[in-house]
Amino acid sequence: MLSPVALGCWPIAGITSVGVTEADSRRTLEAAVAAGITHFDTAHAYGYEGESERLCGEVLRPYRDRISLATKGGLVWGAADASRPTAKRPQSRDGRPETLRRQCEESLRRLGWDTVDVYYLHAPDPEVPIAESAGAIAELIDAGLARFGGISNFTTRDQYAEFAAVCPVALDQQPFNLLQQDITHDRIPWAREVGAATVCYWPLMKGLLAGKLSRDHRFDPRDSRQNYAVFQEPAWSRTHDLLDELRTIASDHQCTVAQLVLAATLATPGITATLCGAKRAEQIEETAAAMHLRLGDDERAAVAKAVSLATVAG
Repeated sequence: MLSPVALGCWPIAGITSVGVTEADSRRTLEAAVAAGITHFDTAHAYGYEGESERLCGEVLRPYRDRISLATKGGLVWGAADASRPTAKRPQSRDGRPETLRRQCEESLRRLGWDTVDVYYLHAPDPEVPIAESAGAIAELIDAGLARFGGISNFTTRDQYAEFAAVCPVALDQQPFNLLQQDITHDRIPWAREVGAATVCYWPLMKGLLAGKLSRDHRFDPRDSRQNYAVFQEPAWSRTHDLLDELRTIASDHQCTVAQLVLAATLATPGITATLCGAKRAEQIEETAAAMHLRLGDDERAAVAKAVSLATVAG
């Protein structure tokens, strides 16, 4: 039940996304189901107190027999700073077996479910052998708490091999978008070697490639996106030059820029599905439509040329 466009449920946690409300988040989840999305991606760390998992569990429970849900373990939040109550709390990796077991059980309680479809190691912990983390997830599968295992943010071939030697890998989650395609050279081939499908996050680069942020956009001080290099000059202007080209292609194809970008992403060899974050229903309704968009050879070539020129300019 892995739909080509899946809903990434980080934004509804409300930690770094501005303007998130519970009512909007519930409508977003409902809209995703109505739009034909069958895969939902959350994590123990999506929210300081499991906000994303709780919402997913409550809203998606009536659709449990026709959707799949993935969650992740291995990231922990530090304590809040009393002197800076609105500051983002520190985060660290913890891939110890006891942590993964505890977090999985907590995730299931938050969801209100007996099992999760995919349980990911959110990121490898440099202090814990990957085989130990993999063994813990294999035990969760054996215990019926998870159906399949997944990996996220792995960066070396050895990491893939070490995990797969202990626990089968169904899904590999990695960042990918038209501006950041380096995983096609290494991580997609490594995923294939261990039998995993690649699910990419950031296909719209946190909304930038949706084409709805103007060149003179001013970010809310609470919006964490402005801390990424791609949202700063000179990358900001180069990307807007690319978006101007993509708007022309999208107009000719009678689709939105976001739909064009997602269709081009899904046409990339080795990409099985894309995770699209959303905090409002209309956002996921737009991106879900990309599942039904097919680009011709000429259109794919035009997109690739525009991306290539933007990259060369950088």
